[in-house]
Amino acid sequence: MKAFFYFCSMKYLIACLGNIGAEYANTRHNIGFMVADHLAKELGNSFSLSRLAFVSEMKYKGRQMIVIKPTTYMNLSGKAVIYWATMEKLPLENILVVCDDLALPAGTLRMRKKGSDGGHNGLKSVIESLGTSDFCRLRFGIGNDFNKGQQIDYVIGKWDQAEINELQPRIQTAADIIKSFVAIGPDLTMNQFNNK
Repeated sequence: MKAFFYFCSMKYLIACLGNIGAEYANTRHNIGFMVADHLAKELGNSFSLSRLAFVSEMKYKGRQMIVIKPTTYMNLSGKAVIYWATMEKLPLENILVVCDDLALPAGTLRMRKKGSDGGHNGLKSVIESLGTSDFCRLRFGIGNDFNKGQQIDYVIGKWDQAEINELQPRIQTAADIIKSFVAIGPDLTMNQFNNK
């Protein structure tokens, strides 16, 4: 990231990753979008199309959240993240990226303050755009129940209705983690939610 802003900010960027288009709706790779939509519904907000993303400004406990669903497609997610982080003059510690993770069982949630891309093209793009991997990310497990060579089909495959019903409580928890992140910070949030 070319320029950082170190003053204390009560504004946060929540970047929920996925792919736009009806063909990607309710796919495993789009769990970030599903979390964003749930959060917006819970807080009485909606998304509108803006620069490089669908954007919703939400408020929670005196904090302002700029929640984005990038329109760049997954592999170029970083373009939207760097644009909105710079536009809103946000420090790295006020950025949270929400994405799917094959390495975690379906529904498992893990928040980290930094880390590698883990083979996730969206995270790879964000790391390249920000110039660092030192930003918070919330990984939402989608499992890895696929045969060799079928990873792409699995990732862009749709959840069935039974799976969606099972995921709903975890999507709610993911929304709770986002709210906790902006209210009390990553350390207390990780202590409260990780490994649960």
